[in-house]
Amino acid sequence: MRVLVVEDDPALRLGLSRMLQAEGWQVDAVTDGEFALTATATEHYDAAVLDLGLPRRGGFEVLRNWRTQGKDLAVVILTASDGLQSRLRGLNDGADDYLAKPFEPEELVARLRAIARRRRGSSSNLLVAGALSFNTDTRELRNGDERLPLSPREAALVELLMASPSTAVPKSRIISTMSSWESNFSANAVEIYVLKLRRKLAGAGVNIVTLRGVGYALEVR
Repeated sequence: MRVLVVEDDPALRLGLSRMLQAEGWQVDAVTDGEFALTATATEHYDAAVLDLGLPRRGGFEVLRNWRTQGKDLAVVILTASDGLQSRLRGLNDGADDYLAKPFEPEELVARLRAIARRRRGSSSNLLVAGALSFNTDTRELRNGDERLPLSPREAALVELLMASPSTAVPKSRIISTMSSWESNFSANAVEIYVLKLRRKLAGAGVNIVTLRGVGYALEVR
């Protein structure tokens, strides 16, 4: 998952970025609403953590702009105000969830995971394809009872492929999800990671199929 953090407080912005990166997610961070709109105009994000009290353009304006433009990223609002009207306004403007400051970092991670599950149309944290199972919370892949060790980027690729078995995942989507401003991910890198996964999944009863000109799909034999 690729996440945009929009927070003007330097310490909180850095803390949020490090916490989300520790989950194996790719994270970009900006300091105000104008930068947030610029970022989403050029990059695809699965989710955003959006502070309301931002310089230049406030969080409500950013959120309305995203939804007016049809941006489908999940949005968790952060705010120092826990008033009912503020919560209702954010949710009515298209936010997926709302968290009042101060908050526990683990709660934000849990809410982002829950949103990701809902958007997949599932209440489970397990993705299953044949004998393979991937826990989206622990980032653990198993072939039956055998645990298959993964790097963070291998885990990100597994999640993309197992979220929709037998469905094409465009290479551009893989590149976007596995990139950040600090760490670009190329088309050649995708091919390298696909090759690594094919080796690890040998004997697991699945194939990673190359769909030329499109991307890849995970198929159960």
